[in-house]
Amino acid sequence: MYEDRIRCAALRGKITTAKEAAQLVRNGMRVGASGFTRAGDTKAVPIELARRAREEKEPLRITLMTGASLGHDVDRLLTEAGVLERRLPFQVDTTLRKAINRGEVMFVDQHLSETVEMLRANLLGKLDLAIIEAAAITESGGIVPTTSVGNSASFAILAEKVIVEINLAQPLGLEGLHDIWIPGRRPHREPLPIMSPEDRVGSFTIDIPPEKIAAIVITDQPDSPSTVLPADEETARIAGHLIEFLKHEVKHGRMNAQLPPLQAGIGTIANAVLSGFVDSPFEALTMYSEVLQDSTFDLIDAGKMVFASGASMTLSATRQEQVLSELDRYRDKLVLRPQEVSNHPEVIRRLGLIALNTALECDIYGNVNSTHVGGTHMMNGIGGSGDFSRNASCAIFATKAIAKDGCISSIVPMVPHVDHNEHDVDVIVTEQGLADLRGLAPRERATLIIDHCTHPLYRDVLRDYYRDALKHGGQTPHDLANVFAMHLRYNATGSMLPEGAVGNVANA
Repeated sequence: MYEDRIRCAALRGKITTAKEAAQLVRNGMRVGASGFTRAGDTKAVPIELARRAREEKEPLRITLMTGASLGHDVDRLLTEAGVLERRLPFQVDTTLRKAINRGEVMFVDQHLSETVEMLRANLLGKLDLAIIEAAAITESGGIVPTTSVGNSASFAILAEKVIVEINLAQPLGLEGLHDIWIPGRRPHREPLPIMSPEDRVGSFTIDIPPEKIAAIVITDQPDSPSTVLPADEETARIAGHLIEFLKHEVKHGRMNAQLPPLQAGIGTIANAVLSGFVDSPFEALTMYSEVLQDSTFDLIDAGKMVFASGASMTLSATRQEQVLSELDRYRDKLVLRPQEVSNHPEVIRRLGLIALNTALECDIYGNVNSTHVGGTHMMNGIGGSGDFSRNASCAIFATKAIAKDGCISSIVPMVPHVDHNEHDVDVIVTEQGLADLRGLAPRERATLIIDHCTHPLYRDVLRDYYRDALKHGGQTPHDLANVFAMHLRYNATGSMLPEGAVGNVANA
């Protein structure tokens, strides 16, 4: 059975049902599951765990580690069934988010490059079980990942036992697309020898002793499609500001005409902005990123991008079907790596990436909040944005200047939660304009951000705040009595605008 998918004959006897495989998961276990931004996630065993927890009386609470977010409502189902005691390092599910903010699930928000580093250093305890999606298992027992690598390789290596889900919906053409390189243990670790995005330094498969594979489950279900929205007028304007900035950098000799390799975070804004490069003057672009979205393939198809390296492919339904059916056309232009390699500070610094990530809000001095609404309520997590911004040659954060029809300003006096401090933020761009913060003191940053990035509805509000803050002096002036007045006003009235202000977005 499945001879083309399970080529190691000795392992075919391990084929079983998801129900039987899920019995390997016990209360209190630490479980690592494949999946990175809805791509390459396990699709049967976790759902069976949720069913088991609902229908059986025995306690079943686990720590679940993944690469990033999961698809197929897995986090929702596990949360509703009470299975999740602890979750890391990233999620995007509404039900899980609410449970996290109620304190019912302990969520550890980590830089995506660090989870397996901590596992390897025995800082998170031993990993009991890994559940990994695969397209195939080779003659020697090597696991061929599907549309993501993420943390799958290290989970499989470090876990006591491994369950493999062979997904028949994932084409065998994925074999050979991956580059699995695992760092040695510190402090005697060798350098990571990636000198350009197209370099291959590892193997095509996740290589573990075949006897570690305790069960094989057959599935046949595509990845959940990306939920990103198409570009709109605001994201087109953000892209325009960014392209003009990069043209200026090239003109002044600070970047070459090909540009350094690009990185783009997950989500609608980053995807839409990157798609704007299709109409830019830049050619022969490369990418060294974690998630390859629709925009990556838009650029490849337009002849603008010649190579893209990532940890996953997270695509819309239409793009997913098209790319997976035409893998031979893209094969020499793509590679998928473990996320501790795609997000590795050594490589990011060496290649001098341009890093584009999104912000919930920024303050007038360049600090960025990417994770916590109102400073307290988790949205998704920091993801890989810190890995890239702290090591890129140019760290750019993009956001729309207002949200909720103008009731929220994305530029505020002080962010109530800091994920990326002013030292790691080079450029802030909104549809209103772009602020190049490099080499500027805090007082210079404040006037530039207010003048260039703030929506007209809030420009005078922030100018008034900054004028009052200057009375208190300091290198980074703040009026501590009123620094969160905009946030408090929103909590009280539903708008950050002062009482009596006219919030006409269309005419602002």
